[in-house]
Amino acid sequence: MSTQSRSAPTHVGMDQFKVADNQLVIGGIPLRQLAARVGQTPFYAYDRNLIQQRIRDLRNALPASIKIHFAMKANPMPAVVGLMTNLVDGIDVASAGELKIALDAGANPREISFAGPGKRQTELRQAVASGVLVNIESVREIDELVEIGRELNLKPRVAIRVNPDFELKGSGMKMGGGPKQFGIDAEALPEILHQIGQSNLSFEGFHLFAGSQNLSADSICEAQRKSYELACRLASDAPAPIRFLNLGGGFGIPYFPGEKRLDLEPIGNNLADIAAKAKVDFPEAEIVIELGRYLVGEAGIYVAEVIDRKISRGQTFLVINGGLNHHLSASGNFGQVIRKNYPVAIGNKVGLANGEAVSVVGPLCTPLDLLADKMPLPEAERGDIFVIFQSGAYGASASPQNFLGHPPVAEVLV
Repeated sequence: MSTQSRSAPTHVGMDQFKVADNQLVIGGIPLRQLAARVGQTPFYAYDRNLIQQRIRDLRNALPASIKIHFAMKANPMPAVVGLMTNLVDGIDVASAGELKIALDAGANPREISFAGPGKRQTELRQAVASGVLVNIESVREIDELVEIGRELNLKPRVAIRVNPDFELKGSGMKMGGGPKQFGIDAEALPEILHQIGQSNLSFEGFHLFAGSQNLSADSICEAQRKSYELACRLASDAPAPIRFLNLGGGFGIPYFPGEKRLDLEPIGNNLADIAAKAKVDFPEAEIVIELGRYLVGEAGIYVAEVIDRKISRGQTFLVINGGLNHHLSASGNFGQVIRKNYPVAIGNKVGLANGEAVSVVGPLCTPLDLLADKMPLPEAERGDIFVIFQSGAYGASASPQNFLGHPPVAEVLV
């Protein structure tokens, strides 16, 4: 083995799942048995015990006064959302479709917030009628909410989504700072807040979300401090006391070689300092952390069957019965600039010695349908089970399932 190979970074161990007789175990069920129970491959499987444990660990690390909200765009499967309503303090939705799922799952409307830069008038009407908190992102939304409130004889609950004057350093996806379609620029807010104060809207606070998928605790802490300081400055123009302060999330999970799991301890200490200040600055406010992939991402796997093994000019390909139509992010076509491999396994041969490096592709007639490139895996044949880890977030709902007319993927919570 060359020096370069020995020093090459590897994926963090996917040790959240048990293994029995070289077979991955999900929710206490061996993988082949689970596939038989589902009745098909491909499918996504989400382990409810891992989701529950993640939230327990998070609550142990954070101050008790910090509220945890689930950003359901990470995984809107109704069974997952139903589980979450009993585990977290609130649900954040990004469409009327998500709002319906959250309400059907039993979420308390008072603890649902609705964000998104393009809310249609019909969606705003649904939100007001449901009694949820609307995160305003434009002047147009203010005008429409005022009219809807008069029409329905209700007082719409609103917060302002702020486009901050800083970015979340090290985030995989920046959603604040600079010109953005999200929220209202911080410098424009004094006039906006005055307008809200003259209206029939019930102002509750601010929503600041600088970015996502960050594995640097220092960067997250810095963004939280800056968000809190910005909220303090903006509060001087607020038409009512601050009752809701969403400091965003940004907590990442490791996907690629060299990445490590996020250290929660400094984040918990930082939030403890902020919570102590908030008791003085915003005595009526709930401080909220909004998390999606961090709560569910590591609890899910994507499962597909090897349907062919072929060699082309010395390179071995495993062809599986699902591809980017089910798992766009693992193909590298969901925001990656340079494609990297997710952690993967042959789910019924876990722990066996790796053989040659293989490329795993889906059934689609496009070269983009690549799910693992030259990855060392145990020798696999037709009928073996291919698994992609870190698949509990931005999987089925974030993928073009109608592309090329292949069958849809199943989802199970076990």
